[in-house]
Amino acid sequence: MTRPMFDLLLKGLWETIYMTAASGALSFVIGLPLALVLVTTDKGGIFQNLLVNRSLGWVVNALRSVPFIILLVAAIPLTRWLVGTAIGVTAAIVPLTLAAAPYYARVAEVSLREVDRALIDAARAMGATRMTILREVLVPEALPGLVSGFTVTMVTLIGASAMAGAVGAGGLGDIAIRYGHQRFETTIMVAVVVILIVMVSIMQWAGDALARRIDHRQG
Repeated sequence: MTRPMFDLLLKGLWETIYMTAASGALSFVIGLPLALVLVTTDKGGIFQNLLVNRSLGWVVNALRSVPFIILLVAAIPLTRWLVGTAIGVTAAIVPLTLAAAPYYARVAEVSLREVDRALIDAARAMGATRMTILREVLVPEALPGLVSGFTVTMVTLIGASAMAGAVGAGGLGDIAIRYGHQRFETTIMVAVVVILIVMVSIMQWAGDALARRIDHRQG
């Protein structure tokens, strides 16, 4: 592999990390509150409000139902309005976040629902406010699952960021399309695949290790 191609791969790796990290952070900031609202406003929840729950659930399901490649195109007006362009690494963060936030919301919702109801009832019996239950019981008890769910979301984002490269988003996906596929440079294609596998493996290992550590401390 030539030095220019090596430098190109490094640039693509950095762009992929940037897209994944930025959209992952935004997905967490948006997705976790969505999950908390979905759980606490459901029937029997500490903030029960079925109208809010059903409406929000419909929006989350609608976003999750749109294939990512279609969402990339559909989000172009919003992307252009937010970042001033629909092409490039920064622009890709918008559709990536739109795809990942509702996904993480549903994953986190599952973990939050697995918290023992008896713990919540006990906190209520001791006079804890609803916000205290949310902050001191619900989130801490679900934390290992929330971390594991976020790890899965980040792994999904790595794959989605590569797909975004097909429409000019940059990153490793763009390199694979332009050089590996269109120019039939097998070495580049193999290198991109190997890098993506390593990225996913590192992300999964780190997330699993953090979740186990949190679970061990709680145990």
